[in-house]
Amino acid sequence: MKIPFGTISVTEKSKKLIADILETNRLSSGKYVRQFEIMFAELVGAKEAVAVSTGTDADALALAVLYDFNAQRGDEIILPALSFISTGNAVLQAGFTPVFVDIERNTLNIDPNKIEEKITNRTKAIMPVHLMGKPAEMDTINDIATQHELLVIEDAAEAHGAVYKGKNVGTLGDMAAFSLYIAHIITTIERGIVTTSRADFAEILRSLRSHGRACKCESCVLNQSSSYCGKRFSYGEDTDIRFIFERIGFSAKMNELEAAIGIGNLDIYHDILNKRRTNLYHLMDQFQIFNPYLTTIEKEPYEEIGPHALPIIVQEEANFTRNQLVHCLEKNGIDTRNLFSSMPTQCAGFKYLNHRLGDFPNAEYIGEHGIHIGVHQDLGRKEGDYILSVISNFLSQNKRSDGANKSPDRQSAVRHSKRKKF
Repeated sequence: MKIPFGTISVTEKSKKLIADILETNRLSSGKYVRQFEIMFAELVGAKEAVAVSTGTDADALALAVLYDFNAQRGDEIILPALSFISTGNAVLQAGFTPVFVDIERNTLNIDPNKIEEKITNRTKAIMPVHLMGKPAEMDTINDIATQHELLVIEDAAEAHGAVYKGKNVGTLGDMAAFSLYIAHIITTIERGIVTTSRADFAEILRSLRSHGRACKCESCVLNQSSSYCGKRFSYGEDTDIRFIFERIGFSAKMNELEAAIGIGNLDIYHDILNKRRTNLYHLMDQFQIFNPYLTTIEKEPYEEIGPHALPIIVQEEANFTRNQLVHCLEKNGIDTRNLFSSMPTQCAGFKYLNHRLGDFPNAEYIGEHGIHIGVHQDLGRKEGDYILSVISNFLSQNKRSDGANKSPDRQSAVRHSKRKKF
């Protein structure tokens, strides 16, 4: 059996829209990008959504908004040590200094109890990451931000559909950055999007994604109309607003073809979400039988996890390495990914910050012992039971010499998994 990490759903509606767009020759950002933005904002529950070129750019542009509110280059952004490298890269690309905080091993998210000690007079924002779709502890984070007059920018790259205490991820801070990469729940193949309920932030974001232009109306920036614009020469008789640049910007727009894929995805979003969440929750529930050798995240009563993937952490009690587990899974057709790294101590690009191994022990442990596997919508109960069986068989073959390992055999794992519907 083959279980790939991800998949993509391209609907018939998307195919028709793509054909229509190709007929018009209007391929750059236009009405379909705007339609996608409106649909995405409504889905999340935000007032505004601004589509950009990648999830990394979504982080970077959201951060760059801070310059319009007295931030200076080199100011500090607090973020978790553990994330996909793009989170740290985006802070640097936006011109800020990353200040890393260790994570909680049981949630994989930033430890809120360690944030305040990292705040200085140069701190401008906190960027919590909802890793693997599990919401960060946003009440505490927002309280700290309010107390210190900081903005909160959610990195929600993997958290489509996540809910925290009745509120959707994407509405829990001042802005939120989503990835729309191919393996994610909502995809435009690549690209990203920023949500916010502040109209002024959205206007700045539209300027930033188009080189910092003064021309940032929804219709003009998105090339929806070639008709006369009364604002065109509002900066003076010899000026053209389209070539006035108010701020340092990016080239970070989504095109119409990609928006068409996204619109089709949004039409079937709830079906995708429900299938993936069923897969994830089933595996999380059954994973208890692999304790104390393997563990995963747990769902709290007040949250819904965005079903991006199943994280797996090899525990200290295990008599095997992560690579041995990965080799077994890959040999049996189960695609895997490492569970990222401690950016400040396990990623060479951040060596200049002079952190040392041991500074972020929880993030470093996950970086050395964590993996994640797919739970996407093309999988079902059969694939879930197969994953459980392969892992159970692996554990049975890797018992401690002292007999301490009591891992279940393949048949008992499958029997246990059938207690609930998938």
